[in-house]
Amino acid sequence: MPELDVMTERQTPAADSPPGTGTGKPLSVTGLRKTYGGGVTAVDEVSMEIAAGEFVTFLGSSGSGKTTTLMMIAGFCEPDSGSIVVGGRDVTRLAPQKRGLGFVFQQYLLFPHMTVWENVAFPLQLRDIPKAELRRRVGETLEMAGLSGMARRRPRELSGGQQQRVALCRALVYRPPVILMDEPLGALDKKLRDQLQTEIKRIQRELGLTVIYVTHDQEEALVLSDRIAVMRDGRVDQFDTPRELFERPRTPFVADFLGAANFLAGHVEEQTPDHTLVRLDTGGLLKARPQTAQAPAQTPRVRAAVQPGRLGLCPAGQGFCTGTVETVTYVGTLVRVTVRPAGGADTEPVRLELPAGRAPAPGERVGLTADPDDVSVFPDSVSAPELGVPAPEQGR
Repeated sequence: MPELDVMTERQTPAADSPPGTGTGKPLSVTGLRKTYGGGVTAVDEVSMEIAAGEFVTFLGSSGSGKTTTLMMIAGFCEPDSGSIVVGGRDVTRLAPQKRGLGFVFQQYLLFPHMTVWENVAFPLQLRDIPKAELRRRVGETLEMAGLSGMARRRPRELSGGQQQRVALCRALVYRPPVILMDEPLGALDKKLRDQLQTEIKRIQRELGLTVIYVTHDQEEALVLSDRIAVMRDGRVDQFDTPRELFERPRTPFVADFLGAANFLAGHVEEQTPDHTLVRLDTGGLLKARPQTAQAPAQTPRVRAAVQPGRLGLCPAGQGFCTGTVETVTYVGTLVRVTVRPAGGADTEPVRLELPAGRAPAPGERVGLTADPDDVSVFPDSVSAPELGVPAPEQGR
C-alpha cells in the first residue's frame, strides 16, 4: 500500500524547529490537469497560491476534483500537466516519499502491534533521528494532542477520536512543511468531530503549519479554514476566505453550495453606485448591494440570492415580499420556516432560519425583509444554482 510512503524517506526533516516557531512552507499549484480514460476530466487547470502557515480547505461534493487535486500534491497521482512547488522546490515529478509532506487519512492506518508511542515515533526512527531528540519530539507531540497518558496503549484500546489524534501526531512529529488531510474526521460522530476540529486548528496555529484539508462538509470548512477553494467539475469556482465566500459569493453555485441560498427571480429596475434595485416577479422591490448585477440592458432577467439566515420577518404588506407561513421546523437553537409568497402555488417557497423564540405560526401572513448588503444578484441565463456562472477566478 502506498499510504505510508509519504513518511518513509530516510533523511533529516526539512524543518526541525520546535513547536511555535512556524514550520509551514508556502505551496504553489499552477495549471494542474488530470484526465482519465474515456475523456473524463477530473481536474481542469487548477491554480492557487497557499501561504506558509495557512489552513486551506478544498470543499466540494463527490466528483468535484478535490481529492484528485490533493493526491497530485501528495504524489500519489501524476498530473497530465501543471506544476507543484513547495517552499520554492518543484516536486511535481518526485515520488511521494521524496516530497517530505505529512498525510492524514480518514482511515487511521495505525500499526496494531505498536503502542501509541511507537506509532508516533515510527517516522522519526525511519529518519535516524537520535534517541534523545526522538523522545523529546514524541513527548512534545503527544502532550500537544492530549495523549501523554496513553503512550503505552495499543490502537485497539483507544476510541476512534483518540486513534485519529495518534494518526495526526504521527504526521506532525517530524515537522513536515505541509500537512495534507483527506476527510480525516469523516468517520466520527458530530460531537467528536467538533472537538477534534478545535484541536486540529489549535495545533496548526501553535506550530504555524501549512495545512491542505479536503472535506465535503461546509460547516467544517468554515470553522477550520483561513481560505476555502470551492470546487466543481474539476475547477475552482471561488478561492476566498470563509466570510467572503458566504457573504460575497461570485457565482450562484457558491451561494447555493455554502448557504443553500434562496433564488428570487426578477429584473433590474435601477442600478446606482450605491445599490441595485430588483423588481421581483412577485411584485415587490428588493434592494441589493451594487457590485453584483450586470448592466440591465444586457441582462434584464436576474435572480437575487439571499441566505435563509439573513432573512427577517415583518408585518404583512411590508418588506420586499408578503406570503403565508407553510412550515415551521424546530431544530434546537433555531427554527426553519418556509413562506409561500403571494402569487400562486407555482411560486417557490422562501426558506428562513430564525431564533427559536421568534417563530411564526403556520398559516400566518408575514412580510420578508433583507439587508441589501446580504443580497447578491446574478444573471438569469439558466436555472439556479447553475445560472450565469462566469469563468472562475483562481488563485489569491
